[in-house]
Amino acid sequence: MKSKLLVSLLSCVASTALFAAESPAVGTTAPDFSVTDSKGKTQSVSQYKGKYVVLEWFNPECPFVKKHYGSGNMQKLQEEFTGKGVVWLSIDSSAAGKEGHLTAEQANQKMTEWKTKQTALLLDPNGKAGQTYGAKNTPHMFVINPEGKIIYEGAIDSKASANPADLANSTNYVKVALEESMGGKPVTTATTKPYGCSVKY
Repeated sequence: MKSKLLVSLLSCVASTALFAAESPAVGTTAPDFSVTDSKGKTQSVSQYKGKYVVLEWFNPECPFVKKHYGSGNMQKLQEEFTGKGVVWLSIDSSAAGKEGHLTAEQANQKMTEWKTKQTALLLDPNGKAGQTYGAKNTPHMFVINPEGKIIYEGAIDSKASANPADLANSTNYVKVALEESMGGKPVTTATTKPYGCSVKY
């Protein structure tokens, strides 16, 4: 069982970023995109200027994503910060036929099944948004401030594992970045190395 999981994880992290460009730097203006969400609504970064925005790259088949959703960790974060007016956009950039690809119907079913709390789940099968942000992993996280600047880019937390037991002893970089910035403080850890499965462009 352990060897099977290891093979799965290695498969997930292999060939990372074969097609992904560099991510935009912290402090620069967040690039815009226009992508349809699972409800059929067009979503862009620019439409939320004036609000904090979290971008979360998503693949429901990825063990690292399952760690955060299976434990309820991601839903808890989404609920806490959308409750404070933060816009949370999950983005599935898996291409058709690749691991994690979802139709709109499947995406809506997954959101119901996992009781997710994000603002919207964007479907990006042509990798348009993913390429724009150089998204390399699931989850790969970005935080954008109300001025439209990127204030955090990287991993969701400090423990690069797929084990939910590690959540209790990890630092959640996204939560800290949001709390610091919303409290009028500079973000102390603004860039980290993202971990997880490769985005399946």
